[in-house]
Amino acid sequence: MSFGSGGSGVAGRGAGVFDAVVLAGGGARRLGGVDKPGLRVGGRALIDRVLAACSQARTTVVVAAPREVAREVVWAREEPAGGGPLAALAAGVRAAGGAEGAPAVVVVSADLPFLDEAAVRGLLARLAEGGADAVLARDAEGRDQPLVGAYRRAPLVRALAEIRAEEGELTGLPLRRLTSRLTLDHLAEERGAPVSFDCDTWGDLAAARTRIREHGHVLNEWILAAKEELGIDLDVDIRVLLDLARDAAHGVERPAAPLTTFLVGYAAGRAGGGPEAVAEAARKAAALAERWASEVPPEPGAGTG
Repeated sequence: MSFGSGGSGVAGRGAGVFDAVVLAGGGARRLGGVDKPGLRVGGRALIDRVLAACSQARTTVVVAAPREVAREVVWAREEPAGGGPLAALAAGVRAAGGAEGAPAVVVVSADLPFLDEAAVRGLLARLAEGGADAVLARDAEGRDQPLVGAYRRAPLVRALAEIRAEEGELTGLPLRRLTSRLTLDHLAEERGAPVSFDCDTWGDLAAARTRIREHGHVLNEWILAAKEELGIDLDVDIRVLLDLARDAAHGVERPAAPLTTFLVGYAAGRAGGGPEAVAEAARKAAALAERWASEVPPEPGAGTG
């Protein structure tokens, strides 16, 4: 099964409620030690893109030093800092409630530019429908990605505790020590949807930025980045606003398009905001544009004998 195929949602076996653990404290050695989660793709920091994909989580824990992000999160840190992904994961699960949190835990790294809510829902749906302890993304090379996965909390917590009891600590241990103790399922990436693509090198970052601009999603990416920058959490019908701008440009004058959309936003804000307020303001403006266009006088000589 692949992302976007099959699945009936996230209901079942309690996996509809989930916590998210985002690992964001790596050293980015292949990037020269830069602040990798803060690098921008499509106008948004990588970490904010990942947090948006996990926006439906009951609790989101970011394992890293605290920083400014676009969403409210819980901060955690492995001890000692830089102890590796397994230690970081354990710290994140502990901060998300330990054994008492949500039935499912989505675990992701903070450098996934193409992870989105649909991919997260797909992992959770597969987890709910099957009997595996975890569902991992499988990349185009056939490799399962433990940092793009949905885990059942009980076996996850149990496996972490067993490893700690055997080793004394989790510092420096690889994630395969965890996944080898779990029954695994996977969702394969579909062509054109590389949800597990991560930005480990400058070349990866350049490829992600190019893909965003060339993949037919520039407008949506711009809207998402603008809403995040402006602190707006609002879903609107983009088609309606574009149609309104087109009608204003053609029926009145080209500069009327951006000015009209600004006025619609201002009117919606005064009316209390929300999708309904935007839709009503857009409806009124569209009706005005239609009336205005109907009053345009005919071209000289039109309709004369």
